[in-house]
Amino acid sequence: MSELILQALYSGVLQGGSYALIALGLALVFGTMKVINLAHGEFVLLAAYIAYMVESSLGLSPLFAIPLALVLVCLCAVLAYFLVSLIRKDRELNSLILTYGIGIILTNAVLLIWSADVRTTSSAWLQDAVVVGPFYSMRSELAFFALSAILMAVLWWWLSRSWYGRAVRAVSSNRNAAKLMGINPRTTEIVSFVVAGILASFAGVAIFSYGVIQPELGHALTVKAFIITVLAGIGSIPGVMVGGLLLGIAEALTVTLASSALQELVGMALFLLVLFVLPNGLFGAAARRG
Repeated sequence: MSELILQALYSGVLQGGSYALIALGLALVFGTMKVINLAHGEFVLLAAYIAYMVESSLGLSPLFAIPLALVLVCLCAVLAYFLVSLIRKDRELNSLILTYGIGIILTNAVLLIWSADVRTTSSAWLQDAVVVGPFYSMRSELAFFALSAILMAVLWWWLSRSWYGRAVRAVSSNRNAAKLMGINPRTTEIVSFVVAGILASFAGVAIFSYGVIQPELGHALTVKAFIITVLAGIGSIPGVMVGGLLLGIAEALTVTLASSALQELVGMALFLLVLFVLPNGLFGAAARRG
């Protein structure tokens, strides 16, 4: 029994890395524009289906779909930004409605193009088992967990060291003060959406490489990303990583010890628990001040 629990913990950690990668894009856009992009999960889903298309039509590994996914998903992210930027009143609320509508459009586009069938990769190399001590996983799970850690480290460095990263942080902190310092908020907001699209592209290819995809998955991914963002607290990249790992581990333990039917419920229970106990999240602003 203990070996089974340890394996579940290991699988949950690997899954949590992908969850964190998805949530980072949502958290970045929310931190910059105070906009919850409800179409973010559909961006991830689009990248996953692009990987499927490359594999099924060209016979290539899903990894070769990353450049194409980056281009198409980032274009969709920029288009979503320009639509959101047209909102002049009550942007927080109206952007929810707008991005939700964009998500529905993308879901139905995926449904029309690729049908409602469940898809998964047929790449033997990605699905091969990798043994790390007493633990087992697919090669794709291990590879994309490492990639997630690298991307999060790069994003952390970019936000803290680069000029554009500091501009994004300045706009998220005080938009009007950032203008006085010569920062163009519109440019930084576009950059935030593009970076979110880049993260979504890698996350989508990762999900297709070790899991199954279908058109309704996008909404579920958005909900998971929002749960992790709340768990982390706004503005904390390490918090997003920890939140993703917590959600992945909680789901893996639930599937192992209880039932897969409760997998989605445990995420919502964790979400409500953190809201009641730590409203600012595990690494929220109040915690950092303390």
